[in-house]
Amino acid sequence: MRRGEIWIGNLNPNRGSEIGKIRPVLILQADFLTDQGEPTIVVLPLSTQVRKSKEPLHVTIPARDRLRQACQVMPEQPRTLDRRRLADGPVTKLTLEEMSSVEKSFKAVTGLL
Repeated sequence: MRRGEIWIGNLNPNRGSEIGKIRPVLILQADFLTDQGEPTIVVLPLSTQVRKSKEPLHVTIPARDRLRQACQVMPEQPRTLDRRRLADGPVTKLTLEEMSSVEKSFKAVTGLL
């Protein structure tokens, strides 16, 4: 698992308005933590419901490699998952430009801008 890769994650069970289901997730966590064997991984979920009205906050990732359809990264729904919740990947990897857009959106959501 590397930062910028999309894997399939199990976000169940969810509570209230948390995003759930088995869905693509973007690895957000820094590689040095993953390399140290941390048992958890920080991810951002993706939605297959691509809505132009959600841009630029939601970054659209076009279908490619094993990502079968276009998805949007949801930076307002970060999750920390046990590694065992990540089943299949990498499905694809974000370009530097896409990752930069995600980082900008995540910083806006967290007030780090």
